Amino acid sequence: MATSIHDPALAAAYAECERLARSHYENFPVASRLLPAPMRPHVSALYAFARTADDFADEGQRPAAERLRLLDDWQNRLHACVTDCVPDDRVFLALGATIRACHLPLSLFDDLLSAFRQDITTHRYDTWGSVLDYCRRSADPVGRLVLRIAGHDDAALDGSSDALCTALQLTNFWQDLERDWQNGRLYVPLDDITAEGADIADLDRRRMTERWQRVMRRVAARTHASFDAGKPVCDGVRGRLRYELRFTWLGGTRMLERLASVDYDVFARRPRIGIADMPPLVLRALFWNVRRERRGAGRAAPVTKP
Repeated sequence: MATSIHDPALAAAYAECERLARSHYENFPVASRLLPAPMRPHVSALYAFARTADDFADEGQRPAAERLRLLDDWQNRLHACVTDCVPDDRVFLALGATIRACHLPLSLFDDLLSAFRQDITTHRYDTWGSVLDYCRRSADPVGRLVLRIAGHDDAALDGSSDALCTALQLTNFWQDLERDWQNGRLYVPLDDITAEGADIADLDRRRMTERWQRVMRRVAARTHASFDAGKPVCDGVRGRLRYELRFTWLGGTRMLERLASVDYDVFARRPRIGIADMPPLVLRALFWNVRRERRGAGRAAPVTKP
């Protein structure tokens, strides 16, 4: 799984990735102290790669063609970093060592990059299935890579991890509804908007109408179902990783509850997980009620459109 990091250049590269991981706000922990220490550098390298690529797609004022060029270059550097040559970028120096040490499949990284490209070219989703396909590539690979770093290669664990990662991605969509709309993107399926008779123009007016609240309740219910399907992975892994995954699951479900508590009106207030939330979430992760949380647990079923 993990190797000792003795080379000063490699140690500095991993340290740079960890600094990047700590500097960004997320609804879930990234290489936190709940994670086994040998895993943290590898997870940080994975995060640094994905966070930087995501920023290419989302941040700044670059034209689409420039963003796509940057992602193409990022992919070329990804494939080059697993060879014997020494990358000139600390992220890829660390990532290459991680890929080799943990035997990570490059196809999962390629899936991530395909989703980041899609953010540049696709701004609307007609159906729930098309949203899930995006999540399959934008979120699910991260969970599978973390499992591989931990030494797990199991189809049932992969299935429940996929459901959890999809739920986290969906929750972030609903939390960032206003921000995404300002950037010209909408992840709420057009099918659901039409079914409830909601008016997209209300998003320009920053109005969370009753019809839009019904739309958000529809997608939130499916998100809750995805969290339920993802619960088994929290107890299916070994050692301290289970605490990290429990903390992740608890943080995601709390955010979804907070969105419901404000009737999904992110125009008035965008809920988030803050410092005050951390102690109770950590305690619940450490003293997880196994019998209650495992109730109904089994092999995770795929999350499908109802």
